[in-house]
Amino acid sequence: MNPRSGHPASRKSNPGSPVLVAVIFAVLLAGSGIRRHSALAAAGAAPARAGHRSSAEDARLEGSYRFERSGWIYVHLQGSPQQIGFQHGYLLAPEIQDAFAAIKLEDTHGTGRDWSFFRQAAHDMLWPKIDSEYQAELEGIVEGLEARGAALDLDDVVALNAFQELAGYYVPWYDTQHGKHAGLDFSPEAGHCSAFVATGSYTRGGDIVIGHNNWTTYADGERWRIIFDIAPRNGYRILMDGFPGVIDSDDDFGINSAGMMVTETTISQFYGWDPSGKPEFMRARKALQYAGSIDDYVRIINDGNNGGYANDWLLADRKTGEIARFEQGLKHTRLWRTKDGYFVGSNFPSDPQIAAGETKFDLDDPAGSANARHARWDQLMKQYRGQIDVRLAEQFEADHFDAYARRKGADERTLCGHIDASPRGSVPFEPFGATQGKVVDSGLAARMSFIAHLGHPCGESFYAKPFLAAHPQFAWEASILRDMPAGPWTQFSSGESARP
Repeated sequence: MNPRSGHPASRKSNPGSPVLVAVIFAVLLAGSGIRRHSALAAAGAAPARAGHRSSAEDARLEGSYRFERSGWIYVHLQGSPQQIGFQHGYLLAPEIQDAFAAIKLEDTHGTGRDWSFFRQAAHDMLWPKIDSEYQAELEGIVEGLEARGAALDLDDVVALNAFQELAGYYVPWYDTQHGKHAGLDFSPEAGHCSAFVATGSYTRGGDIVIGHNNWTTYADGERWRIIFDIAPRNGYRILMDGFPGVIDSDDDFGINSAGMMVTETTISQFYGWDPSGKPEFMRARKALQYAGSIDDYVRIINDGNNGGYANDWLLADRKTGEIARFEQGLKHTRLWRTKDGYFVGSNFPSDPQIAAGETKFDLDDPAGSANARHARWDQLMKQYRGQIDVRLAEQFEADHFDAYARRKGADERTLCGHIDASPRGSVPFEPFGATQGKVVDSGLAARMSFIAHLGHPCGESFYAKPFLAAHPQFAWEASILRDMPAGPWTQFSSGESARP
């Protein structure tokens, strides 16, 4: 047993030569005419500690690789769950350690809990509810990290995967159960993301079009720069954006080889948790990997619903041209679907039962971020009906029109959110907002491709040093807050390699 986590220790085997394995991979790839980095070369950085790699472990890297483009890190993973996990941990070890440090600081600062609280929740509550397939993948991540000399154990990695749901949903529930108040910085109040899906008469040529931008802290957003291309032994191939060390997209933008196109936005001011339920991060990954239809996705994501990271899921099936919105509370859920129309997300609830019974959301406040962005989405859908394509989707996700103030100017009410520019809200001037964007249509999805933008989709860059000088109340973030330069919109595809 691993004395730090209480989980089975990583498997070991006899030492071998990683250099020889890398050379063999390079020869095989060169002979096939494929241009890509070998896993060992692409991993770069420091070598593993002596005794932490073996010929068997190195063989698990076969076929995996990484490269960087436009600020994104593209990672190809393939094989069994344990192989996929090992490749993930090994190839992204420096990024995982860095992301873990940021999440640990944010979660402990925002909730007033020490990290042992999150480790215990991961160990006692979440781990037993995770399917064996994803337990193996998480264990593989730990083993890959160990092979690179990283000191994270299984409890750390599980808590990292649950960073959205533990701090924002479990902690407020736990505090209520124990007669305490949730931390001011970490309730699900702010909401995350601006997204839409449209089809039929609303789009150019009738294709499905989806757009999404990820609203999160700038510390997280600057690190949310992984493109995962996953070819699992079972289920469908996946192309999604993601966070280092996390097995699902977690801002939930992805496509699969069965024709599913998926994104979501959170439900603002939602409160609810079921400690006997399955982790949301596991259900989201499983749904993207195994759903071949909208009904499949809804069934899988709702199986064992724990209330964590409650969302409006915007779903599309390329094969049928149908789109849907699945609003998932804990006590109530509702599904809308159409082959001619649109659904939008900006953190508002649509089902009156969910709004009244599971949130503190004010549907009648037009100045609120979620409602103002909802109004802007409806304006854009009406204005561009019949014209919507991926280029317009890029413009929508970069939009700076405040529908409440009726003026242009980036703030907390614009689709491309810049909360750091606003004196309003629960945390004025917080370094939080739209940190990246993605768009896809039916044609791109058929080729297992989408287009992604790192940094504010509008193209504005964020600079940490002048921000902290102007807003010293966020000095606690100084060790993790970085510049967030805006990159270009860039296309990524499954199975592609680094360009010369």
